[in-house]
Amino acid sequence: MPPPLKTNVAPHEGAAPTDRLASLAALSLVVGGASGLLGALFRRALEAADGQRDLIAAWAQEHGISGLIALVVLGAAATALAAWLVRRFSPEASGSGIPHVEAVLNRRVPQAPLRLIPVKFVGGWLAIGAGLALGREGPTVQMGASVAHFIGRLSKRNADDCLTLLAAGAGAGLATAFNAPIAGAVFVIEELLRRFETRSSIATLGASASAIAVSRVILGQGPDFVVAESPYPGAGALPFYLVLGLITGLLGVAYNRAILGALAVGGRVVKRVPIELQAAAIGAAVGALAWRAPDWVGGGEALTEQTLTELAPVATVLAMLVVRFVLGPVSYAARTPGGLFAPMLAVGTQIGVIYGAVVGGWFPTIESSPAAAGVVGMAAFFTAVVRAPMTGIVLVIEMTGSFTLLLPMLSACFGAMLVPTLMGEPPIYDSLAESKSEKK
Repeated sequence: MPPPLKTNVAPHEGAAPTDRLASLAALSLVVGGASGLLGALFRRALEAADGQRDLIAAWAQEHGISGLIALVVLGAAATALAAWLVRRFSPEASGSGIPHVEAVLNRRVPQAPLRLIPVKFVGGWLAIGAGLALGREGPTVQMGASVAHFIGRLSKRNADDCLTLLAAGAGAGLATAFNAPIAGAVFVIEELLRRFETRSSIATLGASASAIAVSRVILGQGPDFVVAESPYPGAGALPFYLVLGLITGLLGVAYNRAILGALAVGGRVVKRVPIELQAAAIGAAVGALAWRAPDWVGGGEALTEQTLTELAPVATVLAMLVVRFVLGPVSYAARTPGGLFAPMLAVGTQIGVIYGAVVGGWFPTIESSPAAAGVVGMAAFFTAVVRAPMTGIVLVIEMTGSFTLLLPMLSACFGAMLVPTLMGEPPIYDSLAESKSEKK
């Protein structure tokens, strides 16, 4: 008799009674609603902080050197306070939090105490509001995971169910951050769990759906970016986008190494200088940049839409790319709460727009535009850095509504996935998790 077929279903799934699965599904809706509410409030808080930073920057530019000093001091103070909150109350809140969520799911570390949520919320608001190039999705993912685990414990679910809800809450947090419910669910399967499980998928879909239902009451219905619709490209455009993917693959490797290098340098400095002073220095530098170019600082969402819609001269976009390519890793080295997704999406957009403007003119028969290449570049650079192509493609399509660019995204993400894999470059979250384990 042949051996029984193996499946990817977790061992406890087949033995779980139907009513237990039904109650877990119902609880996932509660988890999603709580995560969506928390994430939506965080987004609103960041929008208010960005608006205030723009007003302060405009005032500072009118007051010359005194305005510059004011921005530098405010940036330093806010970033130092965020770093202090993390060090003093919840070290697990440092950075994006996604490596910590993955470590909890893999049972390498216990879930952090509930005080992580206010530290992540306030610390992220301070750091991103000060202008650091950090994404809102890191805090919403980790806060969603934390509130989900708490609800599971409060409902007296067993350890497996609590972890299932934790993964679902993390996906709901990502869905809320970018108004992208399907990407939130795909992210859990492709990046956090890296396997398909029926129970986890049901909980994740329920949580993402309810998170978006709640958050859209507060944030509105439309996609994050309003982009002109692109025509369906012909088959001749696929090599054009494949080359873009290969380029983003190389730049993704460089970006990963820049993040790890900035953290390594910061780690050596911290041995001599308190983390708060290091964060203050980074915040001061960002404040000085905000005085000179206020649109170039912050998480990057507004900059991404500006790059896609205004189509500035190539020289200007190239200058933005250089600044943001450095600013993202340096901001992450401050060890304040904040994610990597939004800054890397801005960088990917700039790479794509430059490529489309320069190279697109060499192929007049290819129906492409810099904006279309920018959208594709967003997905490709995400794939190169995170190595989660399905999440990147779905996320960008949901954020922009660019369904017609699906085939170019597949072509570019193929190249962006191939290059770092052949070079032996690990995905960024694997590298971050390994660096943390080495420190222990």
